[in-house]
Amino acid sequence: MTDSAVDQRDDRPAAAAQAPPTGLWRSGDFVKLWGGQTVSVLGSAVTGLALPVVAIQVLHASPFQVGLVTAAWSTPFLLSLFVGVWVDRRRRLPILIGANLGRAVVIGIVPLFAVLGVLALPHLYVVAFLVGLLTVPFDLAYLSYLPSLVDRRQLVDANSKLVTSATLADIGGRPLGGLLIELLSAPIALVVDAVSYLFSSVSLMAIDKREPAPSQPAERRALGMSSSDIREGLRLVFGNLHLRALAGQAATFNLFQTVIVTVFQYYALATLGLGPFWLAVVLTTMSVGALAGSLFAARLPRLLGFGRALLVATALGCFAPALLLIVTGSGGGSVLVMALSFFAHGVGLVVTNVLAVTFRQSVTPGHLQGRMHASYRLLIYGAIPVGALLGGVLGGAVGLRAALAIGVVGLCCAFLWVLCSPIRTLREPPSPVAC
Repeated sequence: MTDSAVDQRDDRPAAAAQAPPTGLWRSGDFVKLWGGQTVSVLGSAVTGLALPVVAIQVLHASPFQVGLVTAAWSTPFLLSLFVGVWVDRRRRLPILIGANLGRAVVIGIVPLFAVLGVLALPHLYVVAFLVGLLTVPFDLAYLSYLPSLVDRRQLVDANSKLVTSATLADIGGRPLGGLLIELLSAPIALVVDAVSYLFSSVSLMAIDKREPAPSQPAERRALGMSSSDIREGLRLVFGNLHLRALAGQAATFNLFQTVIVTVFQYYALATLGLGPFWLAVVLTTMSVGALAGSLFAARLPRLLGFGRALLVATALGCFAPALLLIVTGSGGGSVLVMALSFFAHGVGLVVTNVLAVTFRQSVTPGHLQGRMHASYRLLIYGAIPVGALLGGVLGGAVGLRAALAIGVVGLCCAFLWVLCSPIRTLREPPSPVAC
């Protein structure tokens, strides 16, 4: 059976059905989704900096313990296969709202415990795990919900706009987090993230468009799923040559990028001597690069062709962190090199992500969106806890600088998945596959 990513069957005349869609900024529902997600990312950027600073500077964690915090957050993504089936059996918007409300409560535990004077490393592990557990259904529902909210022809533009605004929020969020940490302390800075999730929930509640009822299996099963439901998503990802290559590239990328991030934050604070604010500034340049990339992500495939654009973006994202290996101090020149490295990495990363997500949404039938994203994310997010633990182990075993070099070399290998795949020759993404 063939299904489209967005069900456009209705009673309109054929000519009307083929009419160009209206601009996304004129769609109130898209603007509500965009606004809520943008504010949420602003708060998450603060947490992304504050949580490791809490572990390193407040609770005096070792590199391995910092890796455990990241691993705790990413471990729930191993449940993606089951959650993907669950998401496909339900309307996605209520899942988005519930997950954001839950994350607001969980993040609020850290500043509360800090004020009470009882905050300890095990609390960070639990909070990180619960946030990850709520992020899994949110991300799967979010990616699956977008094709039902906008026209299929608008997916690249919609993804680009969402990434652009999220990047702007990230650019503002990291320096804001650094200042809040300096002024208020790292635990108290996390209040910003909790409030942002509440705002996002209210924005999502205001969406007017009624979401189509999800398809249901012929027979009701425990938890609404069976092994055949799960196999359907796995078969799509691993049976499709293009999706398999994208999944392999992303898994390799996530594994070694997590090694780099886990080691670098500790390396910058403890060895190079950067303060939280300057660390935030350096990491923010990646978001600035991501913003630059998002502004032309939709145009690049028209200039180079979809496959070549993906190849160029992947190369930039994979090779740029090699510049970090020449940094030896915290002076102005070193900060400039680190900033350039993260900027170029951000450009390549965001263009790659926009094109890869658009490709996945375009080729996947609507009734398999959740399971496709779940199967894909099981592989790519399953690499994150491994990378976090590997980074922590390497940092303690061979030293922070050598561990950083291993992460950089491994990241470069992710480029080979796209280079050796026929996806590099595609002019545009194909239509949804038959299944």
